[in-house]
Amino acid sequence: MSTPKTSRFVRLRVELVLEVEDGDAVTEAALRRITDDGDMPAAERVHAKSAVTEDAAEALAYLVDPFTVVGEVPGVELLQASWSGEQIDYDPDSPEWDLDEDEDGEGEDGEGEDDHRVEGAEDGAGRVG
Repeated sequence: MSTPKTSRFVRLRVELVLEVEDGDAVTEAALRRITDDGDMPAAERVHAKSAVTEDAAEALAYLVDPFTVVGEVPGVELLQASWSGEQIDYDPDSPEWDLDEDEDGEGEDGEGEDDHRVEGAEDGAGRVG
């Protein structure tokens, strides 16, 4: 009798709701990160600076680094990451904010506006795009 094989691949979904108390500080930090990224092409740098200046959610998305979340976890390698930021209306007491299920009673799909993806993460240096 054989046991069923399980996949070595795991999709970890994380959803965070953050309160931005100092939007200027977030924007400045994102601009510093973009400026310090020597691997970012000039055209992409111009677009990124414009985006983070106009939207605190976009600035936060540039500051989130999935590599720091799992980089020190033994026995795993980050192959692909996707994350997004968007401004929302938030009421922590509303049943709408049950993070376990969406409106259809199924788990969240992790998709959203301003998605950022990283692929081929073996060297630990991601490209935001």
